[in-house]
Amino acid sequence: MTPSNTTSTTDTIHDGRPRCGWVSDDPLYVRYHDDEWGVPVHDDAALFEMLTLEGAQAGLSWLTVLRRREGYRRAFKKFNPRVVARFDAKDVERIMLDEGVVRHRQKIESVLNNAGVIVALQETHGTFDAYLWSLGSGAPHETSSSMSKQLQRDGFKFVGATICHSLRQATGMVNDHERDCFRRREIETLAETRPRRSRDRPRAQR
Repeated sequence: MTPSNTTSTTDTIHDGRPRCGWVSDDPLYVRYHDDEWGVPVHDDAALFEMLTLEGAQAGLSWLTVLRRREGYRRAFKKFNPRVVARFDAKDVERIMLDEGVVRHRQKIESVLNNAGVIVALQETHGTFDAYLWSLGSGAPHETSSSMSKQLQRDGFKFVGATICHSLRQATGMVNDHERDCFRRREIETLAETRPRRSRDRPRAQR
């Protein structure tokens, strides 16, 4: 999600609660803002999903991608990186025919590539979560740029600075809810109380 590209004026939608100005009145968008955006994420599959969706958004609106979210989950096996890392050219062609995803060959191929990188990082860092949060927490724009450079050095695709900034916003590495938004303080509380899982070893893949 890239709300930084939209007008930043806190607004109210239907129930009167103040929200970030980038939220439209589409119910899917409102639910995403209210329930997910900015909540700290420490699950490897969920982080892989958001990395994929943020990359898919490049050149498109977030709502376009959000409406295809279930299609992405089906196509990429609920974002199990070990499963997706075994996909081959036939899987790429299969997904290219799937109307449930953005049918952009380079973006689809990048998901397979990124899955392989994540699997390798799980071996060296214990979890993708531990690796990604070590890069993503810190000063907003400087960290997004350095994070992008490191991800690219480690082999990731479709991880420019803008995508990394959006990923950090979406997964709670930074709290970019506007100051008057009702979710800002709730997210601050979540970040203070939610236990980290970075030190956990990844669960065995079935």
